[in-house]
Amino acid sequence: LKIKLRRGSANGTAPGYFIERQNAPEAAITYTPALPAKEEPLKAAPVSDKNQALIKAPMVGTFYQSPSPEAAPFVQVGSDVEIGQVVCIIEAMKLMNEIKSEVKGKVKEILVENADPIEFGQVLFKIETA
Repeated sequence: LKIKLRRGSANGTAPGYFIERQNAPEAAITYTPALPAKEEPLKAAPVSDKNQALIKAPMVGTFYQSPSPEAAPFVQVGSDVEIGQVVCIIEAMKLMNEIKSEVKGKVKEILVENADPIEFGQVLFKIETA
């Protein structure tokens, strides 16, 4: 059994991958990956309450409240946050990514524990805006 991979579709009109089996050409398999949607950076998502915003995880990783185990957390419940202020770190593939606030307000609730694994889009903080 031989398998040939060619870039492009069988009819040459759309990008994708074409897999052809040498011993059975009628059984060709076409795989066309979905075109990636334009991703916008995750910002604080508004919620039903006008004075509340959510900060969501922009990636999968491990949530850390402080820059090191001995250091104080970036924010705590009741802390005031400014736009652009670091609120946590997410470790993804051994890279530490600072997550910054997109809103000004007061931390109402922290929804994850330190060193918890998190998912893309998971709500991390509830911020009470002014």
